[in-house]
Amino acid sequence: MVIGPVPDENLVPDYALRWGIETLFGLFKTRGFCLESTHFTEAERLRKLFALLTLALCWSITTGLFLHQLRPITIKTHGRRAKSLFRLGFDYLRHLLLNPSPLYEDDFRHTLKLLSCT
Repeated sequence: MVIGPVPDENLVPDYALRWGIETLFGLFKTRGFCLESTHFTEAERLRKLFALLTLALCWSITTGLFLHQLRPITIKTHGRRAKSLFRLGFDYLRHLLLNPSPLYEDDFRHTLKLLSCT
């Protein structure tokens, strides 16, 4: 049940949108990119950082979706995935970037191609 100041049939759909925004900020902050640790306050720097983080977010989710199609994420007893698509892709990309090796070159190239629209 969602309670609001006045009865409104859009209350639950509006709350669902808000929850999506909260999830996005969580990924930008504590559950992914640690945005708050940059201590940026200048608007132009924040604008550029958000542009880069948005690209990284899309790359992580796209990579996670690709990996999920190869090997589906396990479902826990409560019915939810053990990892989000974001977390699956983010962890994989972080591994590739922090462990540069000729063994991972093809994997890295493939994840870069996932950013392409074609």
